[in-house]
Amino acid sequence: MAHSHHLRAIPRILSTAALAAVLAGTARGVAAHGDVVPQAVDVTKLPPLGEEWHPTNPYRNHDQAIRIGDSAFNQNCARCHGLGAVSGGIAPDLRYLPVADEGDEIFLQRIRHGSTRDGRVFMPPFEGILPQEAMWSIRAWLETVHED
Repeated sequence: MAHSHHLRAIPRILSTAALAAVLAGTARGVAAHGDVVPQAVDVTKLPPLGEEWHPTNPYRNHDQAIRIGDSAFNQNCARCHGLGAVSGGIAPDLRYLPVADEGDEIFLQRIRHGSTRDGRVFMPPFEGILPQEAMWSIRAWLETVHED
């Protein structure tokens, strides 16, 4: 990608709206995530979840998971979903994701498989990139910022 070196130079303090404007101006036709590399999440302090995917969040209200999820969200999700999950318009505002099992199902489907429409990737799949412990930690944190 011709402009990838410019995108990497964008300071992390840019707002989501400013980042969206930069992406629109320098990478027309490129998916929202461009060359963004997912950041590893240290989940060693959490109880391991094993190979089977849990259908509901085993870390709901787990203090350590919430702390890890807050950091993981900021590193991997905030550039599109906004700091504090307050979207600037480039991606859905995750504060309004339903809580409990209903929201877990929606969240897990999207974070594992991503979102593609008309051949364009709007959100990459994170399965195989982040372990389910990291995904459920992010979900645990999201429930702490939920709004009706």
